[in-house]
Amino acid sequence: MAEEPETTIKVDVKLVNVFVTVTDARGAPVANLQKENFLLKEDGKEQRIAIFSRESALPLSIVLAVDTSLSTRKDLPLELTSARKFAHAIVRPQDGMALYKFSEEVSEVVPFTSDLKKIDAGIDRVRNGAATALYDAIFLGSQALGRRQGRKVMVLITDGDDTMSQMNYKQALRAAQESEAIIYSIIIVPIEASAGRDTGGEHALIQISADTGGKYYYATSLAQLDDAFRQIGDELRTQYLLAYYPSERYSNSEFRQLRVDLTNTPPGGPYQSHYRAGYYTHKGTF
Repeated sequence: MAEEPETTIKVDVKLVNVFVTVTDARGAPVANLQKENFLLKEDGKEQRIAIFSRESALPLSIVLAVDTSLSTRKDLPLELTSARKFAHAIVRPQDGMALYKFSEEVSEVVPFTSDLKKIDAGIDRVRNGAATALYDAIFLGSQALGRRQGRKVMVLITDGDDTMSQMNYKQALRAAQESEAIIYSIIIVPIEASAGRDTGGEHALIQISADTGGKYYYATSLAQLDDAFRQIGDELRTQYLLAYYPSERYSNSEFRQLRVDLTNTPPGGPYQSHYRAGYYTHKGTF
């Protein structure tokens, strides 16, 4: 008598990584939390955290993207000086940093490397351009990060003014979310009341940073640039990794909302957590 064939149920068992930064009331990173202090939900349904680690030794891939358009001409030397300090402070042998510049087009100046001499040489080669293809830079940088393993970060130094990208805001954000890139935006404000200031572009950067689990900073001086880079470095050293296998899903939506709550935290709060807003179950077609 022939056996009945077994029924196969296809289950999506892809591990989902959620990198979380926790800061205290002063904005300083909090590094002493335990797995029990995190409550993780997908589309409102609590998930079991399968992997938990603090400031994991996972390799760090960073795309450092510098706006070299005419609107940043005066500030570019300061930006590059500060970026060089950041590279030397953050890059370890297991990490990789890629340097991009963007004006009317996006150029990869240095591919991913941990060789600080190559990064320095690339920074020395950066020159001003004309227009600004900001969203193209986010899109292309995200694609490059998508091919990397471990933690993925993009640091943008820009005034937020996009004047000629082929990609739009939604496409740039989706590319970042699909690659799991955490975006930090350092927004350069030359003159506070400048008539040419693009506040719409600034708000778009602020939203992209929030939706990917990063942050934004305003900078008008070398000291503020250095401070922004220092804060980014501190956060990257004190991240938490929460990874889980999604439980049964009740929604057919291709975008899954994430929520991380803190519970039973030690004294020193209130605490604030930063993490990506969600993830796509399928790659987009651009």
